[in-house]
Amino acid sequence: MMYGVFLRYFSFTLLLVSAGAAQCVEPIVIAHRGASGYLPEHTLEAYAMAYGMGADYIEQDLVMTKDGRFVAMHDINLESTTNVEEQFPKRHRDDGKWYAVDFTLAEIKTLSVHERLKGRFPVGKSRFEVPTMEEAIELIQGLNQSTGRNVGIYPELKQPPFHKEVGFDVEARLLELLERYGYSGAKAKVYIQCFYPDSLLRIRQELKSELPLVQLISGHKMQADLRTRAGLEAVAKYANGIGPDKNIIEKNPDFATWAHGAGLVIHPYTVRVDDRPAKYATTKDELQQLFGVYKIDGVFIDFPDVGRDFLDSLSTDSLSTE
Repeated sequence: MMYGVFLRYFSFTLLLVSAGAAQCVEPIVIAHRGASGYLPEHTLEAYAMAYGMGADYIEQDLVMTKDGRFVAMHDINLESTTNVEEQFPKRHRDDGKWYAVDFTLAEIKTLSVHERLKGRFPVGKSRFEVPTMEEAIELIQGLNQSTGRNVGIYPELKQPPFHKEVGFDVEARLLELLERYGYSGAKAKVYIQCFYPDSLLRIRQELKSELPLVQLISGHKMQADLRTRAGLEAVAKYANGIGPDKNIIEKNPDFATWAHGAGLVIHPYTVRVDDRPAKYATTKDELQQLFGVYKIDGVFIDFPDVGRDFLDSLSTDSLSTE
């Protein structure tokens, strides 16, 4: 592929003004819950596999335990991905759910993590634990030291209002933990993501953090204002980027243009090889549309090797014809 053709389809580096600071942004692969297409999500094994597959950032969804520890888990309840119902059959709430915040870390460590989706890693094979955020960071930082790479982390604060109701200041606690592990300042290799604007606003304004922030945006009616040009301009006053549902961009390609116009990087979710939109013949076609046409800056993907191969093939094509 000739270099000029390559540039028409994909901007390898993009100069943006984001949250008041100029950034040179290279496209990134974000391992969605680790290499969750291959191993149970949010396990150290899935994080290690994502690292080995070339992810630039590895995601951790964070919820609190009863004794105030961050554990990596997509849901605030435990039954979707663990055997909590077998281990603690009577510890559910009146709604029939087992909440992480009702269990100590020691209790959660007795649980076995299993696959959420059908057709992936077989349930009941091998054993996986729920990791703490400290364990996730230490694994990634340890691999950074041993490999010489600089892979980042991408934590999401899950349902801050829920945690506030039970007495946990998750925004302040996360910043303290990140500071302890050396993540500070605007250039830190971390993005903090959240669906709740108030939490990100508090991190930026009240807690005075300069860490990169990403506003998650779903198709839910409660976030309709964030899907407008004015909404994105408002987001740019406190965040560095957005993490929209990819369907928002598919339905309104101008959305990506608005975001870049506001100085925001765009990291949509989620590309899955085993759950591809019917309009695309291959996952490569979907990635080509997202990066080449919509000009996104990074992607959440369950199969980080597929994302890495795609970006590397574009880079190799351009360099080989210079």
